[in-house]
Amino acid sequence: MIDLRALREDPDRLRASQRARGEDDTVIDIVLELDERRRSALTSFEQLRAEQKSAGKLVSKAQGDERQALLDRAKELSQQVKEAEAEAGRLEDELNAAVKRVPNLIEDEAPHGGEQDFVLIETVGTPREFDFEPKDHLELGELLGAIDMERGAKVSGARFYYLTGVGALLQYALLNLAMEQAVEAGFIPMYPPVLVKPEAMEGTGFLGAHADEVYRLREEDLYLVGTAEVPLAAYHMNEILAELPKRYVGWSSCFRREAGSYGKDTRGIIRVHQFDKVEMFSYCHPDEAHAEHLRLLLDVELHRVPGPPARRTVPQRGERQERTCRHPQRDPRDHPVDRRDPGEPPAGRRLGPGTEGPAEVPRPRGPRTHPLTEEPGRSGRL
Repeated sequence: MIDLRALREDPDRLRASQRARGEDDTVIDIVLELDERRRSALTSFEQLRAEQKSAGKLVSKAQGDERQALLDRAKELSQQVKEAEAEAGRLEDELNAAVKRVPNLIEDEAPHGGEQDFVLIETVGTPREFDFEPKDHLELGELLGAIDMERGAKVSGARFYYLTGVGALLQYALLNLAMEQAVEAGFIPMYPPVLVKPEAMEGTGFLGAHADEVYRLREEDLYLVGTAEVPLAAYHMNEILAELPKRYVGWSSCFRREAGSYGKDTRGIIRVHQFDKVEMFSYCHPDEAHAEHLRLLLDVELHRVPGPPARRTVPQRGERQERTCRHPQRDPRDHPVDRRDPGEPPAGRRLGPGTEGPAEVPRPRGPRTHPLTEEPGRSGRL
């Protein structure tokens, strides 16, 4: 979430960021007011509690009418302390809810506009020209015996599928390739849990405006993750890290209800309820977050793997603005050049203090060290 100290010191910067997103900047004033009221309530509570403790000590030494007066005052203070504590707690809850509504800061370079106002970074490959109407991925997948949507729907319902034969083999090959490249780049491989506690899901911003997209097991009070980002971000939850950076790569199944997406991408396996994904995640000092994020983008270039032509874009400022804790810093997307909708492609985001917008840094060069063997790894382009 946004650092309250930074918000107090420079609220105009946050207001400008809100306006650039097309969002209401009055939320900043609401947060500041709640913060002031909460701190005032805490001060009142602490003063009353200190007076209560002092009165309690005096009661044991007093006698007669003085003792009774002190007892009456202690009783009165006890009630006031309870009320002050409840008020401070209520304001704390209101403040936390308001802060979660504030997205992260953005850079001036981030494009303005709507979903189609993305910035094209590069195009990889050249689209083929056909003298006939080409089949889409579902037709090809069914002809190759790689995708079975009919039986997926029979067993699990809409937006479920089977990958069979070469489809399953391709899935495993791509996931293994992504893991191998990340490990060679210095990331520690992880196989994380896909069921997490509420605090893990909330801490990564998925229980706010997007709570209806998350699968929940109510009896156990656990959530199915929609990305390995959640368990990787929670891995060091409530810990103090003495050494940074720490770099992890996780492979997990992901689950999304796709609430509100009725009628979108209903054909094929573009928008589904279950899929597998590889996620790179770094813990680093905030001052190094910009360069570290770019390292994620530049060091493991999955889009360089030979395959269909693709274009790489950065979405506009307002996109994904509700997911306030994700803080997209630079969110490049690789997707087929002949597809108008970017869909759910590989993406890079930054959590915590930072800004959003495109930038470039030199590629790290020289020998790398394998995180498991501490032996020099291969250098150069992955």
